[in-house]
Amino acid sequence: MTEPRFTNWSGSVSCSPARWLRPVGVDELAETVAETAARGGTVRPVGSGHSSMPLMSTEDVLVSLDDFSGVCGADVDSGRATVLPGTGLAELGAQLAVHGVALENLGDVDYQAIAGAVGTGTHGSGVRLGNLSSTVVGGELIDGRGEAVAFGEDAGGDTDDPLLRAAQVSLGALGVLTRLTLRVEPAYQLHRVNVMTHVDWVLENFDALIAAHRSVDFYWYPRSDLAQVRMLNIPGHEPDPDQPGAVPPGTVKTEETGPSYDIIPNARDLRFEEMEYMLPLDASLEAFRRVRERVKARHRARVGWRILVRTVAPDRAMISNAQRRPTMTIALLQNATLDHQAYFADMEPLLRAFGGRPHWGKKHSLRAPELRELYPEWEDFLEVRDRMDPERVFLNDHLGEIFGVETHGGRPRRQETG
Repeated sequence: MTEPRFTNWSGSVSCSPARWLRPVGVDELAETVAETAARGGTVRPVGSGHSSMPLMSTEDVLVSLDDFSGVCGADVDSGRATVLPGTGLAELGAQLAVHGVALENLGDVDYQAIAGAVGTGTHGSGVRLGNLSSTVVGGELIDGRGEAVAFGEDAGGDTDDPLLRAAQVSLGALGVLTRLTLRVEPAYQLHRVNVMTHVDWVLENFDALIAAHRSVDFYWYPRSDLAQVRMLNIPGHEPDPDQPGAVPPGTVKTEETGPSYDIIPNARDLRFEEMEYMLPLDASLEAFRRVRERVKARHRARVGWRILVRTVAPDRAMISNAQRRPTMTIALLQNATLDHQAYFADMEPLLRAFGGRPHWGKKHSLRAPELRELYPEWEDFLEVRDRMDPERVFLNDHLGEIFGVETHGGRPRRQETG
């Protein structure tokens, strides 16, 4: 009997896998990978399906990690937690809190599973806060031979371990994760204040604003030219309100205090499509100024959603889009029921012109020739990928295009780079 069709969160990506696998243990998963590799097939892991790109698409074996869920252990003194890859971010915060620890940061939403979030470089905001992938210090995965391979601290290595730096952001192309070791910190409270102000104030004070707060981001509303500035700080560590540029003038929309995992994520009732580019941090917001001009000139009447600007600290993952540079992100959102293609296609070249790298899990049009130029360790990542998965069991058509791979007779092979 044909298995049910898979459709992602936003409804824009779907596939009909020949087999859905929901393994209850590592042995079952390893056996399936080995058998699939032996016959030249494909295995793709899937979590919550929040990605807007076809990272999980396959007509062969789709692996759900829903039964690989929960916190195996955590220690506040060592600052480490062992987490299963299918654990939803919405549940993970409370589970970690039982052990007195928390993640350093979270993203704008918490619909994802932890494996998908780290695998695509999901991030929150804060010039001193890295993406979720940067908290991965070790773990284990099933490689393309069906063998369990530990990496990072779990293999006795350190932060220079090439497999760790490849696995931190891997798009599920190295193997299927079976556990993650995360860097955590003592559980903490956050005080969040959302203020509505004019975007011109943000443009004039952005540098001071991001320096003053633990975390800050802003939404720009194209139709009103207002901005919603969201500031998060540990209670008692808020900046002096008289400090220039630290607190925007305007109307307080919301204010609340609570556990970090409750305060950081936003609730999104409507489904949406998103394109986000990671740019070198520019406190003058020149890229955003250009985006604003173009949206107002060409798209204002059709854009149903706001534009989100955040910051991310640099990291060392081989294909992280915040790799080795302080980063500013610009995210374009559009209601999933409205057309997004013409809007995103028009804006993408502008974001690329500022040195942008696309978010792996959100809409973009880049393929291997363009991507290779954006990542200094691109070829190093591909070498690790080939070593972990020599039969290319984890590559679907989309990843083949991303990494420059053609499929011949059911067996993908690397394209020559020239």
